[in-house]
Amino acid sequence: MGYGAKPQIKINMKIVLASRNKKKKAELQTLLAQYIEGIEILSLDDVGIYGEIEEDGVTFEENALIKARVAAGSGYIGVGDDSGLEVDALGGAPGVYSARYAGEHGDDEANNDLLLKNLEDKTDRSARFVCCIACVFPEKYGYEPIVVRGYVEGEILEERHGDGGFGYDPLFYFPEFNKTLAEVTPEEKNKVSHRGNAIAAFAEKLKMLELAE
Repeated sequence: MGYGAKPQIKINMKIVLASRNKKKKAELQTLLAQYIEGIEILSLDDVGIYGEIEEDGVTFEENALIKARVAAGSGYIGVGDDSGLEVDALGGAPGVYSARYAGEHGDDEANNDLLLKNLEDKTDRSARFVCCIACVFPEKYGYEPIVVRGYVEGEILEERHGDGGFGYDPLFYFPEFNKTLAEVTPEEKNKVSHRGNAIAAFAEKLKMLELAE
């Protein structure tokens, strides 16, 4: 089912997202609602889980599971995600270090500058954005964790284009749109994004389970 289609199933339940970011919480609520009705997304703050989560995994999947297990400590179903950019010519870097590639966490300008510097002598510019979503269930459900991966393929340009989006979006060229992800609308990006694809896969897995609070 494509983005924007009516949900096929309703599950009345709460899910705790391993984040304190209100925008991220709202985004997951909106995207999941395209597939499943009745799910309420809570943040860590909403359920009284404080402190930082140490993301010391070496893969997106490991970090997503680490965060999901913390969220599931609330007694609700816990969901965690991890995402980043993989560049083939750099052996998959920056990978799990995408947000802190240049050292300081979340410095988009420095991260983009370093990426361009490291690709100066490279002819292969192929890359992909990856998002992994992990879901951990409290014991009462009896289900093993769910881990899914979504991605979007593209290439890294030699200079920035567009002022939308965030992170590496101004450098990430998506051939189908003939634009970078910083030049498209949020709606266009959601249709093809790694996060949107991962959430669609996650929703399909949830719909296969018998879930009720």
